[in-house]
Amino acid sequence: MKAGLTIVALWLAGLGAAAQFGKISVAYPSLGAAYAGYEGVWLGLMVSVVGMVGLIFGTTAGLLVARIGPRRAILAALVLGAAVSLVQSVFPPYPVMMLTRVLEGVSHLAIVVVGPTAIAATAPPARQGAAMTLWSSFFGLTYAVLFWLGPKLIEAAGAGALFQAHALWMLGCAALLATLMPTDRRATAQPGQGGLLAQHVAIYASPLTAAPAMGFVCYTVTYVAVLTLLPGLASPGWGGFIGVAMPLVSIAVSLTLGVWLLGRMPAVRLVQAGFALAVLGALGLWLAWGQGAAEAGFALVVAAALGIVQGASFASIPQLNPRPEDRAGAAGAIAQLGNLGTTTGTPLLAFLVEQAGASGLALFVLGFSGLGIAIHALQARRRASA
Repeated sequence: MKAGLTIVALWLAGLGAAAQFGKISVAYPSLGAAYAGYEGVWLGLMVSVVGMVGLIFGTTAGLLVARIGPRRAILAALVLGAAVSLVQSVFPPYPVMMLTRVLEGVSHLAIVVVGPTAIAATAPPARQGAAMTLWSSFFGLTYAVLFWLGPKLIEAAGAGALFQAHALWMLGCAALLATLMPTDRRATAQPGQGGLLAQHVAIYASPLTAAPAMGFVCYTVTYVAVLTLLPGLASPGWGGFIGVAMPLVSIAVSLTLGVWLLGRMPAVRLVQAGFALAVLGALGLWLAWGQGAAEAGFALVVAAALGIVQGASFASIPQLNPRPEDRAGAAGAIAQLGNLGTTTGTPLLAFLVEQAGASGLALFVLGFSGLGIAIHALQARRRASA
């Protein structure tokens, strides 16, 4: 019972971490009014700077969490996240706001590294795949809920109330996890680890710790870009449906079919199968382009396929890495390369669509899905020959 409650509490903390991005997106019009003169790129940086912290320090965070201990790390991150949200709720001067966003990036990074690591350590082996898939749903679900409830809260009580509600959520998660998570074990130095740089090299050189992240970047570069641009490119009358349905289908398939399949095949194989289905969906989307319902149907096939990839990628962390410190390193690499994908995917897809239209979109999904399959095949071959 306690293990289940701990997993749910960690997942709730993940929802809070995703809201560190989502609250800015929902409050964007209010922020534009509050920070007149900082429109365009400067205001956009307020959203993206949190991800930049993960892009630069993702793997470092994984290494530090292994040294600090997951309980101390996530409790500190949640309290920090609550504090900066309270400061943000009064819309301080732009430089102060940006400083809080950098600090929020540190908080976010610690949560998304500790979350999957602690869940993998808490879940019984038979439920590990389901627990990791539940964790993987945190980002999409948070955005769906925030864009449903956030505007109503802002209209009723002002944008500051959204930030204050987020602070209370983070403090509530900290209180739950302080009660549920076990005390951290005393960190022991591992012989031959070397410094941070040597440990970074070791993580990315290993076919065990690097494989989840190297496949995951092919997911993030594709999913975020397609979800951002496809609704605006779809046939008239179908863009709104695609924009709402794609994330919901992705989450639903991941938590149902994805979990069922994880009980019957290794996570890495399921990642490859998901990418293969995305290839078929992209081909169908290209052939059905401009045909309304058929086009929307194949867009949902792509969403379902990538939902399977998402959950199985997180499930592959504990399957490939039995030691907690290796899981922390793998989770840090996922945070780092995941942010690389979300940062680069949308402009790349925009360029391809501008040059080649529907063919560019299909080529984009085909290329990165094929790359994901190939990367996992190569890493599997390296593991087999080790």
